[in-house]
Amino acid sequence: MAFRGLALMFKSACMVAILATAVTAGSASAEKYASIVIDLETGQVLHARHADEARYPASLTKAMTLYMLFDALKSGELRLNERLTVSRHAASQPPSSLRLRVGSTITIKDAIYALVTKSANDVAVVVAERLGGTESRFATLMTVKARSMGMTNTTFKNASGLPDSQQLSTARDMAILAERVLVDHADYYGYFSNTKFKWGRAVYKNHNGLIGRVEGVDGIKTGYTRASGFNLMASAKRRGRRVIAVMYGGSTARSRDQHVTDLIEAAYASFDAPREGDPVLLAQQSFSAIQAPVDPNGAAVPMLNGEVFSADGAQPIAQGDEGSKIN
Repeated sequence: MAFRGLALMFKSACMVAILATAVTAGSASAEKYASIVIDLETGQVLHARHADEARYPASLTKAMTLYMLFDALKSGELRLNERLTVSRHAASQPPSSLRLRVGSTITIKDAIYALVTKSANDVAVVVAERLGGTESRFATLMTVKARSMGMTNTTFKNASGLPDSQQLSTARDMAILAERVLVDHADYYGYFSNTKFKWGRAVYKNHNGLIGRVEGVDGIKTGYTRASGFNLMASAKRRGRRVIAVMYGGSTARSRDQHVTDLIEAAYASFDAPREGDPVLLAQQSFSAIQAPVDPNGAAVPMLNGEVFSADGAQPIAQGDEGSKIN
C-alpha cells in the first residue's frame, strides 16, 4: 500500500529553531477529550474533534521512546540482545513498572515488550539513559525528532509520560507518530501486537484491549494519568486498508476502548458507502452518530484515598498502568 504521509506538508526546521519554539499552549486545557481518525491510503482526515488542542499524552509518549529505540536498532547502534543496566533514577520511577533493581539488567528485546505491554516507566528511563545519556537529554532529542517529523505541537520532558505540565501533544501529532512508526519501522511494528509479556514469575497482558477483539487492530499504545484521562492510539487494517484512530481523555479504560472501537467501525463503514459524492461529506455522515464521551473529564474517578481504582474496584491503577498483571 502506498502511504501518503500526514507530515508531508511540514518542513523540518533547524535544531535551534526547534528547541526555541514553544508548544501552542503553556499547559493542557482542562478539557481532556480529543480525537482524530486518518485513512492512511489517502491521507484523508475522516474525523477530528479538538485534534490540534494541547493534551497530556501520558504513556502514548512511550511510542516515541520506542520509535527512537527502533531508529537505533535499524542503524546498528543497538542490538536486540544487548543488556541495559538499571540506574538509581530508573529504579526510582513510580508504577507502572517492572520494579527493576539498581544495577540489574534487561535486554533490549525485553525492554520493548515491557514498554508495549506493561508500559513500564522504569524501563522507559533505562532506554532513555542508554540513548541520551540522561533522561532529560533524551527528552530533548525526542522533541527534536518529533518536530522534524511534523509533530509541531509536541514537547517531551520525559521518556515515560509521567506527569509534567510541559509535556504536551495533540491527537493529530500522535496520529503522525503512529504513521511514522508504521512506515519507518515496519520491521518492528509487530511488537505492538504482542498480547502478553512474561517477566520473572509475572505475566502481563497488553493494555490495548482492542487487539484480538476489534477486527484488524494490531497496535499501538495506551496511556493513562489522572491529568490526561485514558488515552489510546490504535491502528487497524482490513481488506488492505489501514486507519489510525487516536483518542485522549476517556473517563475509564472501558469507555475509551468502546469509543475508539466506534471510531474505527465508522471509518470502515465510510469506505463501504457508495462512492458518489463528496468524500468529506460521506465521512461526516459515517461519524455523525458518534457522540463525544459523556463526562470526558471524569477520568480521576472512582477514587479512594487519592488512588484511582479499576472499574470493578478490584485494584488501584497506577499512572500509566491499567491493571495488566495476569498472574
